[in-house]
Order: sequence, then C-alpha cells, then structure tokens
Amino acid sequence: MAGTIPDLHAEVRTGTGKGAARQARRDGKVPGIVFGGEAEPLAINIPFNDLLKRLKAGRFKSTLFNLKVEGQEDVRVICRDVQRDVVKDLPTHIDLMRLRRTTRINLFINVNFENQDDCPGIKKGGVLTIVRPEVELEVLAGDIPESITVDLAAANIGDVLHISDVTLPEGAKPTIDRDFVIANISAPSGLRSDENEAEDGEAEGGEE
Repeated sequence: MAGTIPDLHAEVRTGTGKGAARQARRDGKVPGIVFGGEAEPLAINIPFNDLLKRLKAGRFKSTLFNLKVEGQEDVRVICRDVQRDVVKDLPTHIDLMRLRRTTRINLFINVNFENQDDCPGIKKGGVLTIVRPEVELEVLAGDIPESITVDLAAANIGDVLHISDVTLPEGAKPTIDRDFVIANISAPSGLRSDENEAEDGEAEGGEE
C-alpha cells in the first residue's frame, strides 16, 4: 500500500449495551467494536466528524488503518462493516478487525484507466465501457494497493480488456478464477448503425 498507514483515533467506550451506544451518538461519536486477533473484543467510540470525513473520501473499507486508542497498544485494523441510519444514511456503528501484516484478506480495489488520451480506439470515436470499476483481490494486509491500472495505450475499437491484461501488485491475486472482463472499447453509435445497415442490405440482396 502506497504511503504511510493512516492513523484512526478512537477511545474506549465505557458501559455496554444500547444505552451506552445511544449516549455515544448524542456526544457526537460513533460506537464501534474491534475484534479478531488474540485479544478480546474492544468497545470503542470514534468522533463522528472524523469518521464521516474518511467515509466521504472513499476506499474506507479497503484501507488499512493504525488504530490508536489511549491506554491500548496500536494495532492495524480494517473496516468490516459500517451500519448507517436508513433515513439519513449517516454512520451509526462500525466494526473493525485486527490484522497482522501477513494476513491475507479479500478487498475490492479501484481500477484506474490510464492513457485514455492516447488510446487509438478512443481517438477513432470509440467508447470506453467500464464493466468493473473495482475488482476483488486477495491481498496481504501489510501491502494493500490503492488501485490497479489498466493501460489503454494500445487498445483499439473492439478490444476487450480482461483481468489477465493487468499487471497486478506483487502478492495480489483475483478472487475469481476465470479471466473476467474489466472494460471494452466499443464502436461509436454511428459506425454501429452503418454496419447494421450494410448487413441488412447484404441480406436483402441475397434474397433477390
């Protein structure tokens, strides 16, 4: 994973049950739980504004965090679930899982498409159709890629880009065994219409 592992600050949540969770929300915090590893589950609170900012930034569930809780040793965690208010769509509870750097986990990783301006197919009027804007990969917890890259520098109209066409980060592999499609370069609508008309004309000619 590129860059430094970001810190996620939290505090130990005193009390248990729905009452303590409701009080945390009234205090502008989001209750959560940290589980996994060899330690016991830990009830925490995270500042609401901090969590909301991170959620809006994207890739929250595919980011490895360094969880800092006063009185506790720092631990690497990844989000396993964010519960939201059904009306306001705001976070109401968060589940975090402890990880070792060598732990292998399945995560959805964003797909970036580079060299679109130089793509021969797009220059000819072709349209880039993205089938999978993100791909589920099995990765090491200590080396989570921010994204994978599809190079369009040589892609032409009619080309179909598969996962096998992508150079994956070291240690990462798709969770799906088959060679699935990520994107394709389709012909512009005008060209497709001309081809269809030509095919219809040939069919009519053959009937005479």
